[in-house]
Amino acid sequence: MSDNVSRVQRDSKVPVVNLPNALTVLRLILVPVFVVLGLQSKSWTALWAAFVVFAVAAITDRFDGELARSWGQITDFGRIADPIADKALTLCGFGLLSYQGFLPWWVTILIAVRELGITAMRAFFLRRGVVVSANQAGKLKTFMQIVALGVLLIPWAHFTALSETNEGWVVVVIHLGQALAGVALALTLYSGFMYVLEGVRLMRGSGGSEDESSTPDASVNEEASKEPSKRGFAGQHVQS
Repeated sequence: MSDNVSRVQRDSKVPVVNLPNALTVLRLILVPVFVVLGLQSKSWTALWAAFVVFAVAAITDRFDGELARSWGQITDFGRIADPIADKALTLCGFGLLSYQGFLPWWVTILIAVRELGITAMRAFFLRRGVVVSANQAGKLKTFMQIVALGVLLIPWAHFTALSETNEGWVVVVIHLGQALAGVALALTLYSGFMYVLEGVRLMRGSGGSEDESSTPDASVNEEASKEPSKRGFAGQHVQS
């Protein structure tokens, strides 16, 4: 089982209420605040405030995982809620940018389909006692999404409104942000493909385990019949 795949920690002694999880919950709370502010397109103050809220939420994403690992406070709640908070923040960010005209809607739709599909896959395996957390490709994807969103969510048009001489470099910066969004889209699709491959391997592995456990080995049964003292151990192994 890979590093980002593990069994549900039903007997974990790590408390769910801790600082890393609190940062994750804070990020979830900041998402609707960010959306409401970002929709106020006629107010430069609201747009700058939306960018600040997004930046604060992104910073919490930077630290909650590191704190959980360094303090030994990794929980199943954090493994599941952290990617959900990331997706809520980034999908709302891409949706706002498409609404404002900075990105085409098909970019946001492709990213949304990938993100929601992987979330559904995680839920599918969670019901079977397997936690699938973010892998390295997924973490790089999230980083590039945050960078692209951070560049494009800055209300650059405000500088043009202050002085038309700023229009040249403002257009260049916006095109740079759009290029970064293209890179983020490519990484998003690639990491999603890798998650699907991992899901297929998990399905095949679970199927193989069931076949092995349901098909008795003749040699084992013969040995167990000869040695009654080992029969209890063999039964315990199958049940585990």
